Amino acid sequence: MRINIKESRWRRREFLELGATTTAMAAFGGIGQADRAAETVEQGAKPVFRTSLCDLLGIEYPIIQAGMSGVAGPELVAEVSNAGGLGVLTGALTPPAELREKIRRIRKLTERPFGVNLLLHFDLRPPKDPALIPDEFVAKIQAQLNRFRERLGIAKSASRPGAIPDLANAAFEVVLEERVPVWSIGLGNPTPEMVRRCRERGIKVIAMAATVDDAKSVAVSGVDAIVAQGGEAGGHRSTWVKRESRERANIGGMALIPQIVDAVRAPVIAAGGITDGRGIAAALALGASGALIGTRFIATRESGAPDFYKQALLKADSDATTVTDKFTGMYARVLRNDFTEEYESSGAPTFPPFFQFLAMGDIVRATTEKGSGEYFPMYAGQGVGSLRDLPRAADVVQSLVREAREVITGLHHRVKSA
Repeated sequence: MRINIKESRWRRREFLELGATTTAMAAFGGIGQADRAAETVEQGAKPVFRTSLCDLLGIEYPIIQAGMSGVAGPELVAEVSNAGGLGVLTGALTPPAELREKIRRIRKLTERPFGVNLLLHFDLRPPKDPALIPDEFVAKIQAQLNRFRERLGIAKSASRPGAIPDLANAAFEVVLEERVPVWSIGLGNPTPEMVRRCRERGIKVIAMAATVDDAKSVAVSGVDAIVAQGGEAGGHRSTWVKRESRERANIGGMALIPQIVDAVRAPVIAAGGITDGRGIAAALALGASGALIGTRFIATRESGAPDFYKQALLKADSDATTVTDKFTGMYARVLRNDFTEEYESSGAPTFPPFFQFLAMGDIVRATTEKGSGEYFPMYAGQGVGSLRDLPRAADVVQSLVREAREVITGLHHRVKSA
């Protein structure tokens, strides 16, 4: 569904409060508005930074923490939500009883809204049969993985991966039964029936898309908001079918965000390379109603990432990431390491989505035990080069808000003097 030009222009003037009433575009006009907003903050009024997304989700700031596997546990989620953003729990491939326990743990830590992220990839609903993988593929892939196993001192393998656990539908039922405030979706498109069932329980639905066409598809399903995932983003390209190459569904956020804003009516949340308030201000200028942030929250004290992963993020430069399918069978942006470089140069294939993840589970466990990131999937976006500290997640939220307000206010002065 495409909105008309008049509506598009109106949406780009999304209402934004900054201490006193102003707009994201007030920096380009309305002489004195930004100055008066700053004065109000200086005089001690409680600073406010809201968009329509805040009203939709019941949060204080338009900042959402990505529901990252192995990272976004109850402690991180509660810390972000308590700070005024939306913390999101990872529920991917989590047994129902464990997922329910984590949701209830979050509720003990915060009374504020939070979300649960599930994956709806075609290869998970239902999971594919590993017996369908050709024997020659198994031999080639395991031969390459065995080179890594030998270095790590673990047993080699020649067998095909086991079955993928059938958990997606059961996890969705837990989200419904627990009446989680927000259901977040990656790598998939919910059915209209799933969205309807959420709506009956007062659950808001957010889905991620990496292309305009996919954004239109999730909009038809009736979701409440859409995440526009720019190619700079860490983690998997959010598509529900693996694309032909790493170049597909890998569109830069500066180009993708306004195209999705123009193509759908639902509020758009920007994702990809955003690590500070400047990125949030830029996203708002492009028409987004908020920002989804992952990498910055991995490098926090409450993050569930191993310490060597966090330290690697702090040491990384702006050219440290690559897009590879070697860790899970799906294209994802990660930090380069020995695993990605050697596997890519070998020319060896990968198992289909999720089977690759299962096949190399022993490698990930072994390298984790050794405290080394050389064979570990360290998901990271292109904004990683700006990370230099390991704060609390609440401090990250407050810094993002403060920086975004300063940028929006400062734009007024910069444009006037140009």
